[in-house]
Amino acid sequence: MPAELERTARPGPAVIRAAVAILRKDLRVELRAREAVPAMALFAVTAFVLFHFAFDRDALDGDVAAGTLWVTLLLTTVLGVNRLFVAEREQGGLEAMLLAPIDRTAIFLAKAAALFLYLVAVEVVALPAFAVLLLGPDLFGSLPALCALLLLADLGLAAVGALVGALAAETRAREVIGPLLLLPLVVPLAIAGAQATEPLFTGSGAPEDLGRWLGLMGLYATIFVLLSVALFDFLLED
Repeated sequence: MPAELERTARPGPAVIRAAVAILRKDLRVELRAREAVPAMALFAVTAFVLFHFAFDRDALDGDVAAGTLWVTLLLTTVLGVNRLFVAEREQGGLEAMLLAPIDRTAIFLAKAAALFLYLVAVEVVALPAFAVLLLGPDLFGSLPALCALLLLADLGLAAVGALVGALAAETRAREVIGPLLLLPLVVPLAIAGAQATEPLFTGSGAPEDLGRWLGLMGLYATIFVLLSVALFDFLLED
């Protein structure tokens, strides 16, 4: 009984400890296997190489460059979501975690954090390739604002991706179900990101416009993080 009262009185630290433990496990598995992040980074760089030769230009216009960046980021996220629960799916780990005496919010937080870190690692590799192949030196002046945009986008993508990945993990057509669920949900985030990124690449646009799009992306990320935390347990039960 004292242990139950302690868990009830202090659910926050217990959830965080469980989430950190699951996250460490996922990161150790990824560091050993090196499957998700290298595949995502290779896809992103390959896409930029193909766009470079398809457009046959060393530097793209701002709107085209922004669209290219965000389409590539969304498709890269699909790869990450498909790999997010692969270890649990192959070894029955998801059922074990669902039966474990932990708050299932910890599973969501750990998977979302893992996907967020995967995306950040991929962008560290992909952004230089994007700058060299498609944008030229114009990227570096707008790099701080672009990093802020990408971090907000990664937060929203990680929240939605962890939820969708958990839903698709136990389905037979998981490689199809995942993208079908994910892409419609993240289209508003991609549109806001592209609209905010275009002025950074062209040097036009007022700072308040960038702030408005940043605020919209932050609102999207906040809403989906809260919704995912609230719905994760219920959806896994069903």
